[in-house]
Amino acid sequence: MMKIKLLLSLLVAGALSVSAQQGYKDGVEYFKAGQYENAKTLLERNLNDASTDKAVAYYYLGAIAVHDKDLTAAKSDFEKGLAADPNNAFNKVGLGELALMGGDAKAASNYFDEARKINKKNAKVMVAIARAYFNTDPVKYAKEIDKNLEQAYKANKQEPDIFVLRGDMKAAEKEWGDAAGNYENAILYSKGLPEAYVKYANAYFNVNPEYAIAKLQELLKESPNSALGQRELAEKYYQNDQWAKAASAYGDYINNPNHFTEDEVRYSVLLYYGQHYDESIAIANKLLASDPNNFQLQRIAFLDKAAMKDYTAAKQLAQRFFALNDPKNKYTSNDYSTYAQVLEELGEDSLAVFEYEKALEVNPEKGDLYKALSSAYSGMKNYDKALEVFKNFIDRGDYVTNDLVILANRYQNVAATSENGSEKKQNAINNAIATIDQVIERVPDHYVPVRNKARMFLVKNDNQPSKEMADTYMQVVSMLDKDPENKTKNKDVYNEAYSQIASYYISERDVPMAKEYYEKVYELDPTNQALRDYIDKMK
Repeated sequence: MMKIKLLLSLLVAGALSVSAQQGYKDGVEYFKAGQYENAKTLLERNLNDASTDKAVAYYYLGAIAVHDKDLTAAKSDFEKGLAADPNNAFNKVGLGELALMGGDAKAASNYFDEARKINKKNAKVMVAIARAYFNTDPVKYAKEIDKNLEQAYKANKQEPDIFVLRGDMKAAEKEWGDAAGNYENAILYSKGLPEAYVKYANAYFNVNPEYAIAKLQELLKESPNSALGQRELAEKYYQNDQWAKAASAYGDYINNPNHFTEDEVRYSVLLYYGQHYDESIAIANKLLASDPNNFQLQRIAFLDKAAMKDYTAAKQLAQRFFALNDPKNKYTSNDYSTYAQVLEELGEDSLAVFEYEKALEVNPEKGDLYKALSSAYSGMKNYDKALEVFKNFIDRGDYVTNDLVILANRYQNVAATSENGSEKKQNAINNAIATIDQVIERVPDHYVPVRNKARMFLVKNDNQPSKEMADTYMQVVSMLDKDPENKTKNKDVYNEAYSQIASYYISERDVPMAKEYYEKVYELDPTNQALRDYIDKMK
């Protein structure tokens, strides 16, 4: 789970004012940027708005239908566009493209001629005709494409559509540098032309993401209300792992009336990763009210509650999340491991084990899952399985010194719960000591592994004091004595060491030495009257 502290811009109350809305024009921008599904959604959403130019809207809906190979719908849309405005040349171009696709080049040429007559020497119309040829067959109609682009250039050398089409032609050949150059020319001749900026950013993003992002920032300075520009900037931040900026950009964008529901879902996710759990779950719950089986929303609601430490609610949400029966839904190792952590917090370690095992099935390469599963087994006092799983993790080779400390403890737990004198106990405690010796070799100046080794000797001797135990505790004392402040900072460790050394001398009936070490314990806790009385009675 990522722990990223983000500075997020939160939702601004209310939507953009009517004057700031672009309405159907946002759909046109999405179309020109090659995002046809989004374009169709916005064009249809705004079709009956009073400010919508229906002839234009139907032309682009027809063009989308052409892209989707629904030629019947395309013809209907172009005809509706002409019914709304008989002088809309672009719907004539659309019908011409349909004729081309049907193999009737002559009929197509007639439609294109009609379009030219409606808007004489209009560079945009000429480019649209060139694009119709390009969409149909760029090889077969190469001459027609070049002819119309040349005519457009003669009509207006600074028409940005010319350079956008040239850029698209280069992009189709994967000549990204030339494509970007043409898009930049389009930008030069028309500041704020969204499709040029977006296509430029897409062409450059994999090469230089920061430069691509800068272009989108430039777009929004010129066209601050462009839904396409707002969304693309947010997406590029997201794709470039700039989580804080992605969240901030999404926070601005979803106040645009022409955003999409999936964008709110993405924003909820980003708020979760930014640790703004209250805001994240508020959005998720709002959307779940109308879409209760949304996989991503159910996931984020469960993760939010887990992060908020509302484990009872998290468990309930997780059960609902995992009950979604759709083969398209892909659960991640994080889904399972987070649920396992929730179950552990609720004291249900035996159930957590199953979830960690599922997580490992999904991602067997994730070492932390082995450690978490081992811990869960240990929590349910299945020390054999806890050791087995942790040893599997160590055997993978990607471990640090502290992992060896845990492995030694796993061996020690098995030994401590095995029958006294058994071969199992001896093998386990010998492995525990051998492992902690590796740690001591790696960090020779640290007292903790030496203290752990002393405890292991106690387990080895069936919880009876021994010389090797006492000698090891003396090493601990010697290490701590190097810093006088340890008498305060590590008082409890001194107490443990002195007490165990004293118990060893008691077992050896060496009362003077035992008394000496108990006196050291008393020096650490001079208010302990019971210990004082015990020492005074020692003979």
